[in-house]
Amino acid sequence: MTEEWTPGLVLHSPGGTRYHFDPGALCLELLTTGGPGAYARYEVLHRPEDLVQWLGESRLRLPADAVAVSTGQLAAARTLRDALWRLAAARAHGRPGSAADHAVLNEAAARPPLVPQIAPDGTAARPLPADGSQLVSTVARDAIALLTGPHADRVRECGAADCHLVFVDTSRPGRRRWCSMEHCGNRHKVRALRARRDQTEE
Repeated sequence: MTEEWTPGLVLHSPGGTRYHFDPGALCLELLTTGGPGAYARYEVLHRPEDLVQWLGESRLRLPADAVAVSTGQLAAARTLRDALWRLAAARAHGRPGSAADHAVLNEAAARPPLVPQIAPDGTAARPLPADGSQLVSTVARDAIALLTGPHADRVRECGAADCHLVFVDTSRPGRRRWCSMEHCGNRHKVRALRARRDQTEE
């Protein structure tokens, strides 16, 4: 019996706690690899191999040898990611993104994307021989579909004051508040419980 696959990533808090985070879109998964400004300290895409590793952990779930990534293509992926960080954060706070960042997405999306394939048994197969440029295009197209689609107004930032992870709320009621109930949601519950206890003891 095979284990049921669930989308999302396994992240680690600064304290070493493992938790599941599903941002709801491929493009937003890329934001967990680092970013511009203050997010640069979380950078994990130092070598082409690092992007390949992320590829296997992302919702694409492609094997390590499915996509060849060059140093230049890694740089393009980081440029796209940084632009997407700014655009997603702006959308989460109801602000328009910059023309320069939109241009980065459009330029990346203009290149050929990964070509999906199906195996004889009906399951997804590795794409045709592909490279990092196609991967970047695939992520950019996903970002454009998100930012122009029906869930564009549901791009949100985690409600915790010390967490800035961005996700798209695809739940039916549209009330998702936390990056993960396992992590920030539980921390909020603990703080709220302590606050109630303190008020009772006063």
